[in-house]
Amino acid sequence: MKIRNAGRTRRFALGSTVALTVAGMNAPAVLGFANEQYHQYVINRAEYKAEYGHWQTVTLPAGFRINAIHATLLRTGKILIIAGSGNDQRQFDAGSFKSLLWDPAKNTYKPVPTPADMFCGGHTALPDGRLLVAGGTLRYEALDGAVKKAAGTMRVRNENPDAARTLPKGTVFTAPNGHAYVSTAAVTVPAAVKTGAGDRTVVTASEQHVFVEAVAAGADYVADAPAQYTIKGLSGADARNLYGMADRLTLEKQDFQGIRSAFEFNPDTELYEPVTDMAYARWYPTLTGLGDGRVVTVSGLDDTGQILSGNDNEIYDPVSKTWSKAPDRYFPTYPSIFLTASGKLFYSGSNAGYGPADKGREPGLWDLKDNSFQPVPGLRDPALTETSSSVLLPPAQAQKVMVLGGGGVGESPLSSARTDIADLSAAKPAFTPGPDLPAGGTRYLNSVILPDDTVFTTGGSSGYRGKHKSDLLKAQVYHPDTNTFTTAADPTVGRNYHSEALLLPDGRVVVLGSNPLFNDRADTEPGTFEQRIEIYTPPYLFHGERPQLTGAPETARLGGTITVDSPNAGSIVTAKLIRPSSVTHATDVEQRSVALDVGARKDGAVALTLPANADLLPPGWYMLFVTDDAGTPSVARWIRVTG
Repeated sequence: MKIRNAGRTRRFALGSTVALTVAGMNAPAVLGFANEQYHQYVINRAEYKAEYGHWQTVTLPAGFRINAIHATLLRTGKILIIAGSGNDQRQFDAGSFKSLLWDPAKNTYKPVPTPADMFCGGHTALPDGRLLVAGGTLRYEALDGAVKKAAGTMRVRNENPDAARTLPKGTVFTAPNGHAYVSTAAVTVPAAVKTGAGDRTVVTASEQHVFVEAVAAGADYVADAPAQYTIKGLSGADARNLYGMADRLTLEKQDFQGIRSAFEFNPDTELYEPVTDMAYARWYPTLTGLGDGRVVTVSGLDDTGQILSGNDNEIYDPVSKTWSKAPDRYFPTYPSIFLTASGKLFYSGSNAGYGPADKGREPGLWDLKDNSFQPVPGLRDPALTETSSSVLLPPAQAQKVMVLGGGGVGESPLSSARTDIADLSAAKPAFTPGPDLPAGGTRYLNSVILPDDTVFTTGGSSGYRGKHKSDLLKAQVYHPDTNTFTTAADPTVGRNYHSEALLLPDGRVVVLGSNPLFNDRADTEPGTFEQRIEIYTPPYLFHGERPQLTGAPETARLGGTITVDSPNAGSIVTAKLIRPSSVTHATDVEQRSVALDVGARKDGAVALTLPANADLLPPGWYMLFVTDDAGTPSVARWIRVTG
């Protein structure tokens, strides 16, 4: 691994001289102040910025600060920051759900009415520039010892083939011993299925589940054996046809529960617009856009807190705004699933949070057409992929996906410095080793594709949710052409769980969020959510004047050629379309950088040709960057790619 750190070595050597001089004054407080002053001097020098880049911290006014759980760059250049309840049960109980539109260029901010708790839902951009947001939080977790009322999953059955039945929230289910349990949400049970005729008629009961809890606290309400439950208020045929079945109702830990709600965020009206609910509730799902504009949605915790089994994947159609069944395949929550140039989906092994250690962890290529799954071998530290980062390396035509860092399942203290790269263009795709992360074992690392075909990585922690004050105040740049990391300037704000990073149209990177468990090294002081925002300016913006894009069409067709205007046409070397990020939990399957063919230059104009493959370049909005022979990018122009 090659790390360029000569400038950093000079910084420490000169700093030591100052420290020795001040130390002779027997003034420890002054010593710290002097070192900090010198540090600020060094990192603000032009030479330092040109080699390592530069950070600035943005603090929004108090009334506009929210917990950044999700962040998406919209085609307007604004960032939609979604908190929902923000991992704060007090806000959840109060029904206080928040979103914020922030314009980094103008530094303006606007609260957005948020109609449901989108905390820990999923999201992806649609071809028209809207943002699909699906799932979120129905109920917060209750840890062992905190559960006072026995609770669990009630399977509600309907033996009536002629009618579905909706039972409202608060429906009472009564056990054979007379104990009562109340549903925490409404549930609709489809009509039973009738086959055959006459004396050969067979009625198969339909079933839907709902979470219930006892009407009173105490161990007396624990039910350890399967039983059938009657539904209060029903009589006659209804009472015979509708009933509940539960295996166990306990005082054990209760996980978060998801919702079925889905919305499209409209960047023109700057409002959420409801669309058809999903068939299944989801908390921690992944949404991946397909080449035909549809969206495949997988995994998550359902509305009883159970991880979905894999036979409940769904596909969203943005034309009809409805959901349909997708092929069966099990994944742990927030799996990193990328659309490849073949139309297959690649699961890198990266995931976040929930799922057994021995199921759904193997990377591979998933073909939606025949539901086949081709394992991709060679990933090192395969048990340490939870909270890892994955990125489709630039250019997307190379079809290489990198996995960076990660940790053990759950609250494991283990973390990995491993990076491995899967070459999906090979006849037999496999991972090969990349360079270790310079900071060592890292969880929650954010990775951002830059316009110069490098990948900026920042933040993370060596421990679970920053435990033991383990945030890593480090950043680095990965170079795919040399398979090496180089050092970037150090951030000043620690970032771990619930942090995000994304590329701005001006070529800078914005970093948000962080949700540590504790604030101190001894893990005794409860953590506070980090609401400061940092912006990183890469070195390429300190290398002199940047090329300009003075004109470009608003739309471009797959396989077509467009002409863009630039007074620097003669020095333009590369052009790429970068899909804007939509990121949460170190998971960003949206971002990709697709290289364009640079053609003839004439009279201040350059011809650029797009690939024809919609699976390589999914229709939608992109940032068009051009770079010059010094590697300096232009400010992006927004272009909508159509089929």
